[in-house]
Amino acid sequence: MLLDISQPVTTRASHFPGDEPFSCGWTVDEPRLHVGWVKTSPHVGTHVDAPFHYGEGSKRVGDLDLDAFVGPCLVVDATDEKELHADLLRGHGDLPPRVLFRTQRHSDPERFLRDFSVLSLDAVAALAEARVKLVGVDAPSMDPPDEKELPVHHALGRAGIVNVENLMLDRAEAGTYELLAAPAKWVEMDAAPVRALLRR
Repeated sequence: MLLDISQPVTTRASHFPGDEPFSCGWTVDEPRLHVGWVKTSPHVGTHVDAPFHYGEGSKRVGDLDLDAFVGPCLVVDATDEKELHADLLRGHGDLPPRVLFRTQRHSDPERFLRDFSVLSLDAVAALAEARVKLVGVDAPSMDPPDEKELPVHHALGRAGIVNVENLMLDRAEAGTYELLAAPAKWVEMDAAPVRALLRR
């Protein structure tokens, strides 16, 4: 059974302050033919950031290694944790290459909540030591909303860990899964939408 852990993207979808919201319409709207258009920031909804987004090198979406997005995955229960620290990773044995943090602090895709959980630098170090390839959160960013230097993004980039944001993990129990979360092939962009699925 597949569990969809992606945010729905509609014209009501929340967006990071200052980003382009999602809008859509019809170039052709006739009984026998409909052709739509969309305008949006690639950071709306569930998405992956490429290092180019935060200035950690020139790697864009088209340069990302797809191997990071598919394979064994651990969902860590971090319910109501304000900071996602390394202690949350203890007791899980050898970590798989993909780790998702379920905080349930940001579960409404139509509201931008500034009080979301953020990843700590000691957690990034622990993930890097375990050779994790991907980390995901159910929040709009790995860093606090007013943080301009993006230290967590940079630490992840230096460690070669891709980050997926705006997951919906409220129905995902803690435990091990297979993750299927390849990004759209928006080759030149700093980020791209992801349809993220978990399979037991």
